[in-house]
Amino acid sequence: MNSILALKLFLVPSLIYAVTLAGRRWGAGVAGWLSAFPIVAGPILLAISLEQGAGFAATAAEGTLMAVLAMIAFSLAYAWASGRMGVAGAMPLALGAWALAVAGLQSLHLALPFAAVAVVVALLVAPRLFPAAPATPSAAASANPVRRGGDLPWRMLAGAVLVMSVSAAAAGLGPRLSGFLAMFPVMGTVLTGFTHVQAGRNSAVQLLRGTMLGYFAFAAFCVAISLLLRAQPVAASFFCAFVFALTIQLLVKAAWSKRLAT
Repeated sequence: MNSILALKLFLVPSLIYAVTLAGRRWGAGVAGWLSAFPIVAGPILLAISLEQGAGFAATAAEGTLMAVLAMIAFSLAYAWASGRMGVAGAMPLALGAWALAVAGLQSLHLALPFAAVAVVVALLVAPRLFPAAPATPSAAASANPVRRGGDLPWRMLAGAVLVMSVSAAAAGLGPRLSGFLAMFPVMGTVLTGFTHVQAGRNSAVQLLRGTMLGYFAFAAFCVAISLLLRAQPVAASFFCAFVFALTIQLLVKAAWSKRLAT
């Protein structure tokens, strides 16, 4: 258990570091797209499968799939609330929207195919529900302080603290709720908050909108894990699921780039 927790604590700060640098190089939208890949929830589900068994983890993956809907609620709530409240007011409201969505989704037991369809439809609709980008950049974005590197240790520390809290809260829970908590917005909270403070609200909203593209691959990963763990060894299941998710990630990105070019 200690080695698994150490893996999570190392992995999440490292991912935050990598995604932050990618965002500074290619923009907030790319950072959001990368942050949605199942590099955080994937190892958590792997740890669950090793500790609780493949069947437990397969059921947890179904909960993680449904939790994508809660992440959409988190993203939209923050995007709209941040226009009036700023980070300090919008973040608690967004986390509250996530918690309310999880509470409602727990009582909704959809078969895996219907859950997958519901998530895909929601991801197709969600980008149109974000507030429009302002015509002119904010003062924070114009100053471009996001390129300073002094914030990186604080981002990584915040991610480690959050993943520790989520791991502790998940102890003793059933598979479905454990799956939901594997999708707690650790990356969303840290990356969005810091991006908003340093680059302005528009960049934070752009990052959240970018996650909608990444969640297609995340959903594919969850579906694959839920199916494969019931028929294949754990190692083979996770390898195949990651390859499948990466393929979907690249296809979605290529399709989106082609759409923007036309």
